[in-house]
Amino acid sequence: GMVFQSYYLIPELDAFANVLMGARMIGGVGATERARATVLLKRVGLAERSTHLPAQLSGGERQRVAVARALMNQPHVILADEPTGNLDERTGEEVISLLLEVCAEEKAALVLVTHNPGHAARCGRHLMLHAGSFA
Repeated sequence: GMVFQSYYLIPELDAFANVLMGARMIGGVGATERARATVLLKRVGLAERSTHLPAQLSGGERQRVAVARALMNQPHVILADEPTGNLDERTGEEVISLLLEVCAEEKAALVLVTHNPGHAARCGRHLMLHAGSFA
């Protein structure tokens, strides 16, 4: 699964449909997929916002939809490229906490790219790239 800095939600689709997009890409959407999308939106605290378009959501809410979408197909690995780069500090902390919690619950590895040393320190293992070398 992928979580991007700029969300990349489809503007014409509501939060629920954006989460389901992962399932659509690999085959189809049935009752099982709809139920999982509902559970994921609830897990990220957006069950009541599932019918809202991305433009009607805050940056933090958009990023939580992106997290739910990344988890839709139960991936073994989540790649998160600066997932808090467009968020204020408090919301960024909430999103990192959510990613770490949900990845642990889903038993998914998280590969996080961040400029925030505090976020990196919360990971089980971290590498620092400096001047083209790992430090």
